[in-house]
Amino acid sequence: MKQTYWNDLNGNFFPEMALDFMPAEKLREVQLQRLQAIVKLAFDKVPLFRSRMDEKGLTPHDIKTLGDIRKLPFSMKKDLRDTYPYGLFAVDMKDVVRLHASSGTTGKPIVVGYTQQDMDVWAEVIKRGLLATGFRRNDIVQNCYGYGLFTGGLGVHGGLEALGATVIPISGGNTERQIMVMKDFEVTAIAGTPSYFVHIIDVAEKMGIDFKDLKIKRGLFGAEPWSDGMRQYIEEKTGIKAYDVYGLSEIIGPGVGCECECQNGIHIFEDHFYPEIIDPETLEPLPDGEEGELVITTLSKQAMPTIRYRTRDLTTIETTKCECGRTIRRIRRIGRRTDDMFIIRGVNIFPSQIETALLRAEKALPHYQIVLDNQGSMDTLEIKVEISRDMVSDSIGAMENITKRLKHSVEQILGVSVTITLCEPGVIPRSEGKAKRVLDNRPKT
Repeated sequence: MKQTYWNDLNGNFFPEMALDFMPAEKLREVQLQRLQAIVKLAFDKVPLFRSRMDEKGLTPHDIKTLGDIRKLPFSMKKDLRDTYPYGLFAVDMKDVVRLHASSGTTGKPIVVGYTQQDMDVWAEVIKRGLLATGFRRNDIVQNCYGYGLFTGGLGVHGGLEALGATVIPISGGNTERQIMVMKDFEVTAIAGTPSYFVHIIDVAEKMGIDFKDLKIKRGLFGAEPWSDGMRQYIEEKTGIKAYDVYGLSEIIGPGVGCECECQNGIHIFEDHFYPEIIDPETLEPLPDGEEGELVITTLSKQAMPTIRYRTRDLTTIETTKCECGRTIRRIRRIGRRTDDMFIIRGVNIFPSQIETALLRAEKALPHYQIVLDNQGSMDTLEIKVEISRDMVSDSIGAMENITKRLKHSVEQILGVSVTITLCEPGVIPRSEGKAKRVLDNRPKT
């Protein structure tokens, strides 16, 4: 499946794709030059970064090799909140052409800014991801990511326009209308969060519409961790190919990395984003192939250069070459985050483990909610799971068997006892954006 051409179906040449196949030596040269420039920009223009460099006795001149990135201080989401709104900007506001912000569910939102050059880079990396997953300029793409302060909608939109595809900026919500548009506009590709797309599948079934009768061939999904089981569910239900796109607002938004058609890990566009893996406890760098926390340094971001940002995402840098031939490195798909983890009776648990267990045991709908509570001195874990209509039975024994299979599968993976509660379709709340999987009712200590 080695990539040997960089043209679209109409013979148009996309030079951006050549960057994904850059010789490793040339790529390292580009990375070092950009790293040195971005460190100097942050040192000169961002007081927080300069103070941390001063604490370490470092100046930009100390960054002579790529390995010297390990000398630099880390940054975290807390830094953006502490310097709200513009304290990490490295340019004057007159040069900032776009602002985005997080939802601010834990207080004030984090604010990120973009210069025009940043916007151009953003469109370029999204375009490269789209090309890698088989999107082309003759596609009609329904963009279900939320528009507004969230980076997803407008970020993907810019890449689709750069590609030359036809964009339908529908955003999220009004699901029956979404399905009507897919059918009437002859949509060939879709973008959005995987959890919302699963909801679209459910609504389409109620409307008597089979996705396999539509013209949609592929989807670009991201903004939340999703398992291989979720991908399999989407592909089997709809007949499309489902691809993972990775990003986070603090770095640029979607487009930090993307799968290729091999669906074998996320290629990081590392001429713009330098990846490292560290031990989240010791903060020491880990070699390629070992799991740890992903740390990213922006190599070309002007408005808000971000140095060694701790993403909280757990992954590994793959050590084998991808069959597509790209030389930019891959990370394993993100299934877990350190800040998604919860502890039950001394056991560290991630929602993705539960999702994998549920989908492995049954062709249950991938709608579930994790409810944490406390009875006396004991934490409890209840998993509410929707089952498909054809699984609902008047037989108590049949329903008990489903419950037992789900319980056994989950407990086998987690190693702790759980309660499984079966729910009819539509009971668990849906989200038009990122799914909220965990409801923690335990008393706060």
